[in-house]
Amino acid sequence: MKVAVQQEDLELLARTLQEQFLAQVPSGEVFQIKCAVNKDELMILTQHPVGVTVDTQQIFAVLEEVLQSLPTYREQQVQCFLRVSGDKLPYSKRSLTMKQGNRGVEEQGSREAGEAMFSSFSSFSSSSSISSPSSSSSLLFPPQDFPYTDENQEEELEDPFDPLADTPNLLTNQTKRRQVQPILLGAALVGILVFGSGAYLLTRPCVMFECKEIQAAEKLKTESRQRISRAKSENELVTVQKQLEVTSADLITIPGWSPHYQQAEELKISLFGQSEKISQVVKALHVAATATQKTQTRANSLEELQARQHLWRQAIAPLEAIDPNSELYGFVQPRLIKYRVSLQTVNQQLLAQERWLKKLTAAKAVASVATQREASAKSLSDWRKVQSTWQIAVNALIVIPQTSPASQEAQKLLLNYKPKLATARDRATKEQLAAKSYQQALTTAKQAKVYEQQNQWQAAVIYWTQALQTAKQISQDSTYYNQAQSLTAPYSAALQQAQEKLQIDSSWQQTRTDLNKTCTSEIRICTFTINDKGITVWLSSEYEQVMQSSLFNANPQNSSPAIGATNHWQILQDALAIISDNANLPLFIYDTQGQGLYTHIPGG
Repeated sequence: MKVAVQQEDLELLARTLQEQFLAQVPSGEVFQIKCAVNKDELMILTQHPVGVTVDTQQIFAVLEEVLQSLPTYREQQVQCFLRVSGDKLPYSKRSLTMKQGNRGVEEQGSREAGEAMFSSFSSFSSSSSISSPSSSSSLLFPPQDFPYTDENQEEELEDPFDPLADTPNLLTNQTKRRQVQPILLGAALVGILVFGSGAYLLTRPCVMFECKEIQAAEKLKTESRQRISRAKSENELVTVQKQLEVTSADLITIPGWSPHYQQAEELKISLFGQSEKISQVVKALHVAATATQKTQTRANSLEELQARQHLWRQAIAPLEAIDPNSELYGFVQPRLIKYRVSLQTVNQQLLAQERWLKKLTAAKAVASVATQREASAKSLSDWRKVQSTWQIAVNALIVIPQTSPASQEAQKLLLNYKPKLATARDRATKEQLAAKSYQQALTTAKQAKVYEQQNQWQAAVIYWTQALQTAKQISQDSTYYNQAQSLTAPYSAALQQAQEKLQIDSSWQQTRTDLNKTCTSEIRICTFTINDKGITVWLSSEYEQVMQSSLFNANPQNSSPAIGATNHWQILQDALAIISDNANLPLFIYDTQGQGLYTHIPGG
């Protein structure tokens, strides 16, 4: 019977510690606690799975707190071990010396009994064999569960389960009498431990008396739903959430041996679910508030708009998860509609900005083409293409609004592109003017040659002068400059020749006057031309008819008409010869048939 009693005592202590771990230690349910006695020392092994975060200070503090709550005993050592499940050696150890403290006169008077009980407890524990088939408690552990290293040196502990009854009879009677005291002390300690532990377990919440925590939780479960459905603001929801958290914390204190434990667990799950839903909604409201604040200022980049889009999606997603049957649905729905509108606005802004960014990218590509064309432009056609390409790039940037994140970069590019457009426009204008001037010079020179052929030297001089000046005015930046330069030399020579001809022609003006008087009478006697080859005179058909008529009418009896015609023809020849001498030009007279009638060479 002693074996059974001692096993139950150790099991009770281990269970007490286990329950306290569930209440005070995070993830307390994963810890396993075992107890044993070795050499009058109580040993407690705490082990946990791999990967669990452990606060060793808290573990040992909880163990000490529970042991201090048990009946007092004098200066007893408790060895506490902490290890990972499956490992042979612990990774942490602490020795606790349990001191009595000021517990009153009655407790002080029971020191001797406490000592005897602890000795008896140790003896009973030592005489219990865990390897016995009758021992199946998982809360107890064999001696090999207590390997311990001190300064990296393994120390083999004595088996706390080796029965003292098997001690050899070599002991003296005095020694045997001394063994009686630890046995009595252990028995007393077991009694106090059982009594104290039982009192501790029975005084836990919802074990013996009415469970106020359950009643409060049931009431809040019903009231919270009503309050949530009537909530108008975030503060009201937060207030309900805090009450749910406090009530859930009260339910945690209900131990596993309480008859209300299962109900408490169900209520905890229900209250936690309500609290979690409120938490999700509150977080969504905070994210929406942040998004709203950011939308008060203009976005300077596409990334800022994308960040706002992400915030609105974060705010909307938890609210969309709220079921229409949930008490939060009425609170969430109007806000969800508002948030969706805001998200749609941001989406539209993103689409618009993406279009502007595409224009910006396209403008850069066009500007690159314009730069390439500008480097190889030679003709008017080339510069017109350069101008039009720069114009396309500038037009694409001008339409980007100032509210767009692309506006800042667009303005910087315009500061670069506009001067290049102006340069290309000026160059194209110069090329156009040069082409026009070059063509005009050619046309004017052609007309000057026509006037030369007509011996209109005054007009020829004027046109040659215009052609030469036009060719000289073509800009050096123009591609027509070299072609224009090739015209200046022949145009200058032609002008000089025309000027000389004009000078000569001016000196023949008196000759023309004399010829005109000579060739004109009552009838037109002749026509003439003057050039550097001489004076050419053609008799008119009227004059020839008069001459022939006079000769025809003459007869032997009256020869006066023939004599008159002959005299007039001679006078005409003499007058023309004098004009020829004055002009120092040969004279050639032809009839209407082109037959030469008279030739006069000055000085001949």
